[in-house]
Amino acid sequence: MRLIVGLGNPGEEYAGTYHNVGFRVLDRIAAAQGTRIKERCGPALISGKVVLGGQTAVLVLPQTYMNKSGAAMPPVFERFESGAQDMIVVYDDLALPLGKLRVRQKGSAGGHNGIKSLISTLGSDEFLRIRVGIQPDREIGDVRDFVLSRVAKSDRALLDQAEEVAVKAVEDLIAEGIEKAMAAYNGIDLRETEEN
Repeated sequence: MRLIVGLGNPGEEYAGTYHNVGFRVLDRIAAAQGTRIKERCGPALISGKVVLGGQTAVLVLPQTYMNKSGAAMPPVFERFESGAQDMIVVYDDLALPLGKLRVRQKGSAGGHNGIKSLISTLGSDEFLRIRVGIQPDREIGDVRDFVLSRVAKSDRALLDQAEEVAVKAVEDLIAEGIEKAMAAYNGIDLRETEEN
């Protein structure tokens, strides 16, 4: 079973923040699939089964807060007899400029606490991921304050676009595999289309 995991923080006060890109991408997938992510499975919310890229999948939103995202996964793995190799994790990345995405097969956490927590729980960094850039073209000051702040009006259109592209990237990653998905998405820079 494919597990599409969106990282974020639960609660209305975090819904519109930069750090909740993963939650919003999964909400978009759920809306397109006509499903909701509301069933409890341990400390996570899951959807019913959906078909993405020709495979059966479940959408997973850890409810443990970002820094403990990994703690939400063992009950989900157990229920669906799945593991790290079945996951695609979608999350925000401050190292990437706003308007860019990266599809990756594995790698370090790069300072992202949600990914650190997953790697720690899994004992492996080998899981598929889709990183959505949130770094604006201005000074941000304190990193924690920035990622937990509401998305600025000036960034909203570009981030909306990037989240839509991430939805498509999830499907293509499942349907076409990692190499084709990397080739298709890692060169995209939505800032270019916005300037034209």
